[in-house]
Amino acid sequence: MISELKKNAEQKMLKSVEALKTDLAKIRTGRAHTGLLDHVMVEYYGSMVPVNQVANITLIDARTIGVQTWEKPMLPKVERAIRDSDLGLNPSNMGELLRVPMPALTEERRRDLTKVVRQEGEGAKVAIRNLRRDANQQLKDAVKDKEISEDDERRAEEDVQKLTDRYVAEIDKLLAAKEQELMQI
Repeated sequence: MISELKKNAEQKMLKSVEALKTDLAKIRTGRAHTGLLDHVMVEYYGSMVPVNQVANITLIDARTIGVQTWEKPMLPKVERAIRDSDLGLNPSNMGELLRVPMPALTEERRRDLTKVVRQEGEGAKVAIRNLRRDANQQLKDAVKDKEISEDDERRAEEDVQKLTDRYVAEIDKLLAAKEQELMQI
């Protein structure tokens, strides 16, 4: 039971770290990357779908994303969806291809994005700590129900704490890397 509880907590903590990685990828730096447009939704025959389901997204160069729709009538809709997104991007229509240049980040914008990164990281750390609390509560309940001994509980709590420390350190590493990436000119 204890090993299952630890494995379950570790899987959930890993998912929290993966969710943070996904969220950090959406925070843009001066460089272009195709994942930037993953959450931009476009209307396609009455339903909203991600842009990458109606178009090929490629990198033209380090600061430009290319978007080529599979159906020509979708090009204006995709252009409008990118322009209306919260990314602050202004695509230009080249006939069959949309060029999406990445504007240079100002120093003030870099600082703002660094604050956003820290908030995302703190949210992930809180999620990890909540998972630790839940695991410890399950251990306490197991002791009350006489399923495990207090010594087993103490050892399991130490293991859960080690897991927590490991994943919090991993989050700190991700945040430091993202902040460094943001502050590069």
